[in-house]
Amino acid sequence: MPILEVEHLCKTFERTEVLKDISFSLEQGQVVSIIGSSGSGKTTLLRCLNFLERPDSGVIRVNGEVLLDAGDPSPDPDSVIRRKRLHFGLVFQSFNLFPQYTALENVMLAKELLAREQPDYKARKKEIHEEIRVLAEELLRQMGLENRMNNYPHQLSGGQCQRVAIARALALKPDILCFDEPTSALDPELTGEVLRVIKELADQQTTMLIVTHEMAFARDVAHHVIFMDDGYILEQGTPEEVFGNTREERTRQFLSRFNQG
Repeated sequence: MPILEVEHLCKTFERTEVLKDISFSLEQGQVVSIIGSSGSGKTTLLRCLNFLERPDSGVIRVNGEVLLDAGDPSPDPDSVIRRKRLHFGLVFQSFNLFPQYTALENVMLAKELLAREQPDYKARKKEIHEEIRVLAEELLRQMGLENRMNNYPHQLSGGQCQRVAIARALALKPDILCFDEPTSALDPELTGEVLRVIKELADQQTTMLIVTHEMAFARDVAHHVIFMDDGYILEQGTPEEVFGNTREERTRQFLSRFNQG
């Protein structure tokens, strides 16, 4: 059974159709790269998966459970939506770290907020806080930031901020880690830092959806590639199929802009 199933997802903003009948699936441990021009709907797709936008129609399943059926008019309460979001960890292109918190505090924050909803939180507050701190420190060490845990975002490089953001997403132990163009705000050297971390996660069989303009990375790391154009999935397949045996002319035109080496 696929870990993620997306069926016939559509999304319109005012009169603009941004997602048009999007369907695909994702297997456990698989890396899927989503490529396409700006405005093709890639970010909106991730936002719908993370319940930051509600699709007009379509179904989203994780591990066989229906998380969203847009045909059901009854809205979920905020507490239910928060639980559903836990299936996905989203890493934004602009980091979205809280400037008033250290790297360690940024990684701990969401898990601590969720912990407060536990019935035994008051009785176990110190124990729970320590568990969360230990996990956050381990994730930051995994990101190569063991000497930066007490730094604030303005004291970190863009690549370091993005690695903090990755640690923050991993802290909630999501089923699927989603990246929205995680290197678009970085220079080439810092881009390499972040891509190395994502490659290590792929080697650890982390299930990931990666929106990226790094074509060589998409070709070399992904198990499956989705090309989006004008709100549609125009082409999808293995990297060899999409990059080496392209079927659609618009895919060829898009790929021709990049030097794939």
